[in-house]
Amino acid sequence: MDKLKQRWGLTSNWEILAILVAFSINGSFAAFIVRPALALVGITKANLNIVVFYILYIVPVFLVYQFTLPYVGWLVGQYKFFKNMQDKMMKRMKFKF
Repeated sequence: MDKLKQRWGLTSNWEILAILVAFSINGSFAAFIVRPALALVGITKANLNIVVFYILYIVPVFLVYQFTLPYVGWLVGQYKFFKNMQDKMMKRMKFKF
């Protein structure tokens, strides 16, 4: 735990718990939002090949996840951590310069 706190620049175990909870909530939230949105436009497992469906499912989940991560982090009091993490991730993927 100490290595993780040092690497992430945290001071307490409660901050680690808050960050892990935020990751969990955000992942579930992104999947919860995307599936009905895709069904609304007619993209379901029933009418598409399973591989095509999951490709079309993963891309919007990733986008929603990236967009909502700092806000869910804000809800658990870790906005600065998640905003910095999002910026670093976007720079590594060449989406942000």
